[in-house]
Amino acid sequence: MALPVAAAKRHEPPAVPMPPDLLLEGNRKLSFEREFSSEKDTRGKPGFWTKVVDVIAGEPTYREMMRPYSVAVDSHGRVIVSDPGAQGVHIFDFAQHKYKFLERWNKDTNAMRSPQCVAVDASDNIYVTDSEAGKIFVWDAAGKFRRVIGSLRGGEGYFKRPTGIAVDSAAGRIYVTDTLRNKIFVLNMDGEVLQSLGEPGAKDDQLHFPTELRLNGKSLVVVDAMNFKVKRWSRASGTFEASFGEPGDSLGQMFRPKGLGVDSEGHYYVVEAARAMVQVFDQQGQLLYYFGRNGTGLGEFQLPAGLFIDANDRIYIVDSYNRRVQVFHYYGLPKQAGSAN
Repeated sequence: MALPVAAAKRHEPPAVPMPPDLLLEGNRKLSFEREFSSEKDTRGKPGFWTKVVDVIAGEPTYREMMRPYSVAVDSHGRVIVSDPGAQGVHIFDFAQHKYKFLERWNKDTNAMRSPQCVAVDASDNIYVTDSEAGKIFVWDAAGKFRRVIGSLRGGEGYFKRPTGIAVDSAAGRIYVTDTLRNKIFVLNMDGEVLQSLGEPGAKDDQLHFPTELRLNGKSLVVVDAMNFKVKRWSRASGTFEASFGEPGDSLGQMFRPKGLGVDSEGHYYVVEAARAMVQVFDQQGQLLYYFGRNGTGLGEFQLPAGLFIDANDRIYIVDSYNRRVQVFHYYGLPKQAGSAN
């Protein structure tokens, strides 16, 4: 009996046109690379016999993103996405065609209820803030649960609403924004609080609903969401350094800032959730360019949230309402011929 292989081809979706490259000053450019939304995307292009099995037995059930929020990439290129809608964390390993889902919602003690932001350390351990439980959950690189930071004796969490997180393995520091306390907590690797940065208010060194954090050189950079600014602190001294941003819904202004990243040339990428775009600023806070618009197509966003830039200037953007992550690639200034390697 002939196998109905031809039927598999008829069910493949038509190719979607890729967004054009965004050509920038000095031969720089921004290119769209891909999108992904489910465990299925780690399989790669299915081979002949995989198609045959899927036609006969039916495709297996794949876990999909529900309401993704934050993203990080580890040293092996695995993409880690928090998903409060699914009450867990997705790990996409495209190189090895593997997928893993981390969850603890069904635990009697230290249950993870609303995973918010994710970060990795130098050993690829995974740190996840839980904005509802008030704790930080830690898994090792293999996906084995290791510990909880901020769990008090009665079971409640130390933090009121932990959101952004960054880990400095060399210095042995963990940085966490507590949005409701309007502070950044500095912890050691055992989870002990060493100091806090900021206090409630609208002055330069004050915070009003801080969210995402990023390490950038010797500085700590934070989205000060309700002050509509990006602010920078010295990691060594804990002193305020600089800020930029102003409220408004025009280009160069901030209305609902979310995710934050810094590329290899020191440009700041700030996600504007309500306006469905990413704005890119220089070190002085001047707008360089922007990309994205509201929609469901490639290169378009609906309520984008987290953003992460890896060592190769690949930009991962959590397109939350579209339940996917979109990946762009920034190509900076070309290396000069004959320059030292």
